[in-house]
Amino acid sequence: MVSRVLVLGGRGRIGRGVVTDLLAHSQAEITITGRTNQAAGDLKDYPTERVQFQTLDLAEQQRVTAAIATHDLVVHCAGPFRYRDASVLKACIEHGTHYIDVSDDRNFTRTALSCRAEAQAAGITAVINTGVFPGISNSMARLGIEQLEVPEEVHLSYAVAGSGGAGEAVMQTTFLTLQHPFKVWLQGQWQEVKPYTGREVVEFPEPFGRTGVYWFDMPESFTLAENFPVQTVTVKFGTVPDLYNHLTWLVANWFPGAVIRHPTAIHLLSQVSRMMTAVSDRFSGTGVAMQAEVKGQKDGKPAHYRATFTHSDAATATGLGAGSIAQFILSGDLNQPGVWTVEQAFPTHLFQQAMQIRQITIQQEWR
Repeated sequence: MVSRVLVLGGRGRIGRGVVTDLLAHSQAEITITGRTNQAAGDLKDYPTERVQFQTLDLAEQQRVTAAIATHDLVVHCAGPFRYRDASVLKACIEHGTHYIDVSDDRNFTRTALSCRAEAQAAGITAVINTGVFPGISNSMARLGIEQLEVPEEVHLSYAVAGSGGAGEAVMQTTFLTLQHPFKVWLQGQWQEVKPYTGREVVEFPEPFGRTGVYWFDMPESFTLAENFPVQTVTVKFGTVPDLYNHLTWLVANWFPGAVIRHPTAIHLLSQVSRMMTAVSDRFSGTGVAMQAEVKGQKDGKPAHYRATFTHSDAATATGLGAGSIAQFILSGDLNQPGVWTVEQAFPTHLFQQAMQIRQITIQQEWR
């Protein structure tokens, strides 16, 4: 039987990346959702025999639930997840529909993981945080950890060129995130850090080169710490060109909190950022680079593993990260009832197979 996949938020850049990946690597019939009938025009680039459009607003819970009930898998791309609850996941559990999402928010992750027992009882596989970071980055960390006898530290560094394809809503969420300190796992204990501090310069592959990265609140900073026996997990993020890093640092460290929290200020900052990146994207592109370093012991000696990943388009990379997991859920190769993060659910051999199929090279080295 042909599987049916519902892609919520399928009109966005990440959603389109997921749809494109599913068309290439599965036989599924795909339903793309949008809030207006005008969105149906986006289907012209897809084969009509496999892709259809459905007008659907996530606020209309009954209609959303009815749509979920007629599909085998839901791919939730309708962020920002800072503003989402777990209602879509719970509807999937209720109707026995598998679920994945591209979430990247700490609180949403906690809420979703709390539904594990219900998902196990329903027999559905639900994998969250399945984009590029988090997502592919988590699998890169697991790949390194599994090669060490005693893993001790995980260091993840991300860089995005220009906007990375993000829209204004994502930029608004980024500015809101800058105002909230968060806890990270350092030297065997939870410590609080402030966003966009702790600058380090990382040598990414070209065309990124030397790029500044800073503390940034991502769910993998705590899920990796909870899922693996390591003493330190650092997750840092930066942008290219470096000017944007310095501007973001100023907002995070110099602007009064009351100003940044005001909706008008957030809206203005995101609009200005969108206009700036609309210009710089023409020169920098919208790619993504990631580096995963794992330190520990191998053969009784200190060992330092490093893996790097680059892609010319961050949104497309997020789509293929989610599409990889969707592919194996649909094929039955990934069948693990419950709610899991990528590093818990996605075994390394399937991750490596997914990257090979998509002609993505993960550069690995020992230092």
